[in-house]
Amino acid sequence: MVDALGVAVVGFGWMGRVHTRAYARLPHHYPGLPLRPRLVTVAEEVPGRAEEAAGRFGFARSTRDWREVAADPRVQAVSITAPNFLHREIGVAMAEAGKHIWIEKPVGLTGEDTRAVADAVARSGVQGAVGFNYRNAPAVEAARELLASGGIGTVTHVRIRLFSDYAAHPETALTWRYERERGGSGVLGDLASHGADLARFLLGDIASVTADTAVFVPERARPAGVTAGHARAPGGEPGRVENEDYAGCLLRFASGARGVLEACRVSVGEQNNYGFEVHGTRGAVFWDFRRMNELGVSRGTAYQDQPVSTVHVGPGAGEYAAFQPGAANAMGFDDLKVIEAYRFLRSVAEGTPYGATLRDAVCSAAVLDAITRSARSGSWVDVGAG
Repeated sequence: MVDALGVAVVGFGWMGRVHTRAYARLPHHYPGLPLRPRLVTVAEEVPGRAEEAAGRFGFARSTRDWREVAADPRVQAVSITAPNFLHREIGVAMAEAGKHIWIEKPVGLTGEDTRAVADAVARSGVQGAVGFNYRNAPAVEAARELLASGGIGTVTHVRIRLFSDYAAHPETALTWRYERERGGSGVLGDLASHGADLARFLLGDIASVTADTAVFVPERARPAGVTAGHARAPGGEPGRVENEDYAGCLLRFASGARGVLEACRVSVGEQNNYGFEVHGTRGAVFWDFRRMNELGVSRGTAYQDQPVSTVHVGPGAGEYAAFQPGAANAMGFDDLKVIEAYRFLRSVAEGTPYGATLRDAVCSAAVLDAITRSARSGSWVDVGAG
C-alpha cells in the first residue's frame, strides 16, 4: 500500500512551481515509491499568489504566513523555495517542527546560515535535501563513475563554467538578488554554488582557492511593485548593486588536482552555458548542460591527437531509465528536479539520505566563503571543513 506524505511549498516563484510539478510527476516516473506526495499547503507572502497557486496546482489550502505550515500536523515535508534571506529562519523552524525539508541552494546568506540549518536537521532527526540539480543529470553521474574508475587516468585539472545573461540587461530590476541583506552574495550563491558542488561531486574536496570578483553593472532601477523572475524596471529610481556579477577562481583539490571555476550573471550572448571539462593523464570528459544528455569522452593511449567521441547516455546512466527508454531521447531541466524529489521522498521513506544533503550544502558554502575571503585579500585561502 502506498502511503501519502503531506507536503507544503513555501515561496511560490518559479522554483516553487518547479518543486510542485516535480511532486505531481513522481507517481508517473517512480510508481514503486512507497510514499506519494499530497499537496497540503502553499505559502507565499505576495498577495493573491498563494491562492492562485492553490487553485492551479491543487493544494488543499493556502496562506501568506509560512509559520502556519510549521504548526500544521498534516504537513510532514516542506519545500523551501523562498528568497535566500529567509532560508535560515524557515529551514531551522521547519526542522525543529519535525518537518523533512527540501531546500534550495545556497541555503541562506552565509556558511553560518547553512550550518545552522544543517545542525537543526541533524538535531531533529529529519531528512534534508538540497537543490543541487545539475549533479542529478544522468550524464554527470556517468562522468563521475568514469572518473572514479580511472577511465581517463589520474585527474589533473578541471574547468567549470556557469555563464548566463539573466542580469545582463541594464534595466533589470534591483530586486532582493542584488542586495547583501536579502540576497547575500550575488553570482556566487546563485550559480557558483552549483559549480562548487559539481567540483566536489566529481573530484572530491576542494582544499584552497584564490579568487577575484567584480560588479559590471553597478546600478539598477528599483521596481515600483512586486516582481517575478528577472523583471525589468525601466525609468525606476536607481540603486546600488551590492553583490558580485562575476567570480573567477583557481582551485586546489585535496587530491592534488587543479581547477578553474568561473561564473557570471551578465554574460551577453550566453544562455545557461553551464558545464565542465575534466582532464586526466589518459583522457578527458566534457559536459554541456545545453546538451544535457551527451558526454564528450576521450580515452586511450595516444596522448597526442587523441579523438573525442560523443556519447549519448541511456538507461544505464543515473535515473535516465525512469524517463526515457533509450539513449539520445532528451531529458530536460524539470526532470532533474523530479529526480531530486524522488531522492528526497526515498530518504524520508527509508530514513537514509539519497542525493544532495545539507552536508553537501555546508561544503559548498565553505567554498563560497573562502572565495569571498580570497577576493578581499587577494591571496590563497584554505577552505577548511565548512
